[in-house]
Amino acid sequence: MPSVEHRSHKGLNNRAEKSHRPTRQRERAMKGFRSVGGARQFLAAFSGISPRFRPHRHRMTASDHRAEMTVRFVIWDQITGAAGRPTTA
Repeated sequence: MPSVEHRSHKGLNNRAEKSHRPTRQRERAMKGFRSVGGARQFLAAFSGISPRFRPHRHRMTASDHRAEMTVRFVIWDQITGAAGRPTTA
């Protein structure tokens, strides 16, 4: 096929190199689902929510990370209404 660009590189077909891509992260979250429809419905919401709880950890100190996650969870509780519900342990 002369009209097609042929790319050859040792990492192009390497699944290990592609495991950190956003689609692969969503696939890992999907492992427990029995149907594609259920996974698709979950991932539609999950892909918008998960970045809130994955700050760029390599760019901050441990204390900054804890403070940032505390703020994010407080905001999440306010949005979802979880702050007003009693906890059952």
